[in-house]
Amino acid sequence: SQKLTNQLLSKFTFFPLSCPRKNKLNDREEKDIHFPIIYGIAVNVKTAEIFPATFPEKGPDEDLRSARVLTGAALTNIYDAKMEQLHIGPYFWRPFPHVDFWLEQDDEQILQNLSTSPLAEPPHFVSHIRSTLAFLKEHPFPSRSLFPDRKPRIYKKNEEGKQHNCFREV
Repeated sequence: SQKLTNQLLSKFTFFPLSCPRKNKLNDREEKDIHFPIIYGIAVNVKTAEIFPATFPEKGPDEDLRSARVLTGAALTNIYDAKMEQLHIGPYFWRPFPHVDFWLEQDDEQILQNLSTSPLAEPPHFVSHIRSTLAFLKEHPFPSRSLFPDRKPRIYKKNEEGKQHNCFREV
């Protein structure tokens, strides 16, 4: 992840990091439970300023990107800085095992079994996982339903560029 982070940071003037990894610099403890101090940060790579940030808008195809990771794929860079475009996919996975079972579980079961740190998850964790599971159920074979032409979905910033929903499909 260090190599990917360095590659990403070298290409952006402003780069959001929404999932800082647990480490001694981002750790607080309450009643023997570890929590991140900050759940999201942004870095101005021109000034090296680092500051807390939240990202209510997660960009296009959030469920698709999350489904890819939930099915075991590695993190990857989806932004082409030269073209100023997002390239999402094509992604391929096999049907997610027991997806119906997981969708029937209560919030506590999902939290305890599908999180690496259930006591420290943000409030939206379970709803995000449910949405991703529903997406996996709807698209068990993305090569047929999402990427029949085996080409990525491409998004470019709109004229406003810094507003929510700033990407449009090309």
